[in-house]
Amino acid sequence: MSEQISLQAEVPTELGGKRLDQILAQMFPDFSRSRIKTWILDEKVTVNGEVLSTPREKLLGGEQISIETQIEAPREYEAQDIELNIVYEDEDILVINKPMGLVVHPGAGNPDGTVLNALLHHHPDIINVPRAGIVHRLDKDTTGLMVVAKTIQAQTHLVKALQKRDNFTREYEAICNGTMTAGGMVEKPIGRHATKRTHMAIHEMGKPAVTHYRVAEKFRAHTRLRLRLETGRTHQIRVHMAYLTHPLVGDQLYGGRPRPPRNATPELFSQLRDFKRQALHAVKLSLAHPITGEQMTWEAPIPEDMQILTQALREDTKANPDLVY
Repeated sequence: MSEQISLQAEVPTELGGKRLDQILAQMFPDFSRSRIKTWILDEKVTVNGEVLSTPREKLLGGEQISIETQIEAPREYEAQDIELNIVYEDEDILVINKPMGLVVHPGAGNPDGTVLNALLHHHPDIINVPRAGIVHRLDKDTTGLMVVAKTIQAQTHLVKALQKRDNFTREYEAICNGTMTAGGMVEKPIGRHATKRTHMAIHEMGKPAVTHYRVAEKFRAHTRLRLRLETGRTHQIRVHMAYLTHPLVGDQLYGGRPRPPRNATPELFSQLRDFKRQALHAVKLSLAHPITGEQMTWEAPIPEDMQILTQALREDTKANPDLVY
């Protein structure tokens, strides 16, 4: 299966003097620069009827552009009847509330049974969109909101908005170890850990990463946080909170082992011992619709396991008023 692309247009005079790839990126903003460059190199672009395969070639303005190509759909993934909690859907996008334990994209150790496989079943035409429309991810055991593009045009616009941090806001709720006194910002680059393949780490040669956080509620030896991402690096919140020496409760990779405070209530002790995932939930998603431009916002309720943990922390703090750390 593939999608046929047929585009014709005249180069505006104000774009005269620019490179072919730059001109096409401005003329056809529904497609990424890398895709357009590939079409040029693959000789899918004609200028005044002649094939032009040099992306850096400069045009004068007024030329007739024609692009005839197709986008091949990935064939290695299968559709699977996996339930999705869809909180919004239209012709261009859908927003899901991802549960704990569901991997977003197939990979090593998870060849299927993922959000991507579920999307192919729910909306078969999404096979024509790269990565089945997935533009950002959540870790397997992180819950909450994700937006998915149903068309190439929607995906291109969402990716651009995400990269430019333009009307694309993601907020999270988390519970971390230790009592934090105030909010702030972490601006530390993140890269692959030097020796642990599944870990990420603060690395001066890594990609820029910025996390904003504020204190939502303080307990005896833990803190409930509200966080906002400026960037979306793998494990970003988890790595940044560990860097601050406040790893997320339940985060086995980054030091979030159980840390019950002195004289902890039996309920809190049990909750901390049995909380087997990072206490992290994508609670709010706000963006400009990729086609209509309408500003849209969704919120996902805090999952039950985090609610129960929060209540246990409140009761423990109330039961030990003189032992606040």
